[in-house]
Amino acid sequence: MARTIAIIGGTGKEGKGLAFRWAKAGHKVIIGSRSLEKAEAAVTELNDLISQDVNLSAALNEDAVNQAEVAVLTVPFSAHRQTLEGLKDALKGKILIDVCVPIVPPKVTKVQMPEEGSATQQAKAILGEETLVCCAFQNISYERLMTGEEVDCDVLVCGEKEARAVALELVKDTGLTGWDGGQIENSVIPEGLTSILIGLNIKHKVPSSGIRITGIL
Repeated sequence: MARTIAIIGGTGKEGKGLAFRWAKAGHKVIIGSRSLEKAEAAVTELNDLISQDVNLSAALNEDAVNQAEVAVLTVPFSAHRQTLEGLKDALKGKILIDVCVPIVPPKVTKVQMPEEGSATQQAKAILGEETLVCCAFQNISYERLMTGEEVDCDVLVCGEKEARAVALELVKDTGLTGWDGGQIENSVIPEGLTSILIGLNIKHKVPSSGIRITGIL
């Protein structure tokens, strides 16, 4: 099922990686940014990389959300609260997939959750009942998404049931395997794993370690 997806803060690495995968899968993808010029530059970059006709466009963040069924938040955690507060009205009635991880430099290998419990729970607290929220893609790197090849990494999806169902479909459309991680409180696990994976990357001198769920046929 083709959807219209707004990627909030889509000019960053993770946003462009997801846009690359979803555009190739046939979705209408709107790259959102606080700067229309930056969004247009990201669209040009992606169009140059994708060797097929795709439905990619650029917009300011609020305009992108207004046009979409599903919004995907890929801003740094330092901009998480402010971005959501500014888009609260635009996000009413939408599904939000939160990709943010509460990483607080310089201690990026230390799990540091906000007082709400996780970034995803913070998003829900800000947006309220009119927006369905889940998390996904915390443990997959931009570099792996941009290869266009099969990725040896799984995706945990945690959050509200309807949002999880949509997110799991979209994970499949990226070519990855998604797993239903349950309720929104469980979002602390994939979010916290990111700091652990960063530490493993540093220790083992690799660019992008990931996770696999095993034992399920």
